[in-house]
Amino acid sequence: MSTGNESVSLPPMSAAGVLVPAIPAVIALVSLAIIVRVYVTTRQLADVTPSPEGHGPRVSIVVAARDEERHIRGAVAALLAQDYHDVELIVVDDRSSDGTGGILDTMAAKTERLAVVHIRDLPAGWLGKNHALHVGAERATGALLLFMDGDVMLHRSAVARAVRVFDDPGADHVAVSPQMDLPSWPLQLVVGYFLTWGVVLSRMWRVENPKSSASLGVGAFNMVRTTNYRAVGGHTRIAMRPDDDLMLGKILKQAGAQPRVLFGQGMVGVEWYRTLREATLGFRKNAFAVLQYNVPLFLAATLGNLALSVYPFVAVFTNYGPEQVLYGIAVAALLACYARTAAAQKLPLWLTLLYPLAAILQTGMLVIAVSRTLIAGGIDWRGTFYPLDQLKANRV
Repeated sequence: MSTGNESVSLPPMSAAGVLVPAIPAVIALVSLAIIVRVYVTTRQLADVTPSPEGHGPRVSIVVAARDEERHIRGAVAALLAQDYHDVELIVVDDRSSDGTGGILDTMAAKTERLAVVHIRDLPAGWLGKNHALHVGAERATGALLLFMDGDVMLHRSAVARAVRVFDDPGADHVAVSPQMDLPSWPLQLVVGYFLTWGVVLSRMWRVENPKSSASLGVGAFNMVRTTNYRAVGGHTRIAMRPDDDLMLGKILKQAGAQPRVLFGQGMVGVEWYRTLREATLGFRKNAFAVLQYNVPLFLAATLGNLALSVYPFVAVFTNYGPEQVLYGIAVAALLACYARTAAAQKLPLWLTLLYPLAAILQTGMLVIAVSRTLIAGGIDWRGTFYPLDQLKANRV
């Protein structure tokens, strides 16, 4: 390059110099292809024709609820209003310290279709929610079990549509990803990032492939044939797993049960958290468990987040030539990944511009979650402390 009478030579590009930015570019492009494929091929529960009234097996809905007085009345009312003809509703009040139990008793007094179970003490060797679902499942009489959280809102046709999915040849387990109600933009920003990479890292596009080990479970809506659930030992196999929904999907798939995964926009809704602070607290429960309590894997996830989702946004301005182009491709693909997820979740598309911030916040939440767990020697969740050695012992 010449400038006036001066000549400036740019150093030649080495193969290694191009390889480094090529890695995030390739990963980002592959991730974009995966996300596009998932959203194109995964069915919407709203598009499934409901099971005709008067036909189909009994469905036992088992709900675990602890301190859910803000949501429980509306959630239970929506379940009682289901169009499906044969629904058994069992709500397990897991040691609630607020008005949840009283609300449930009042509702149960008005209808025989609602059974309420109150748990006063938690047996050793169990997480509260897992034990509550186990207790509810033991009482269930339906051929299909639907496990749900106490803050999930269902469209009145959701159960009838989900039952129809079991008409698929070999279908044994139906997991429906909910539509998130996220009140604040910081929360929307981080959850959008979490969902974007959740699609990729869960290998969601391979879950329905019986030859793949990929599996999935969703706490908001896990419906399974009762015979399959009992055959794997139910929640006793995952009694101390904070990620019980994912692990239920895993043990079912390992035993040969065939899953179906759907999106639940307009059918299954949940206010996951109200604020980013609540999300950070909630993330402590599951984060280390999802990483199999593996510190090297945690370190790799932390560095990977920064290297793939933050550094390219800096490097695109600090490099030139082929390197800059490759980092530019990585940035464009990452933004497209986030934008596709945001569109699916009906999040503001302008959040896409804050993608690096989302990555930094998510990484910080992960570091806080794992470090707090290691320092405390366990997790403190909803008033109960669970020692790390007991959590780690429940391997799946």
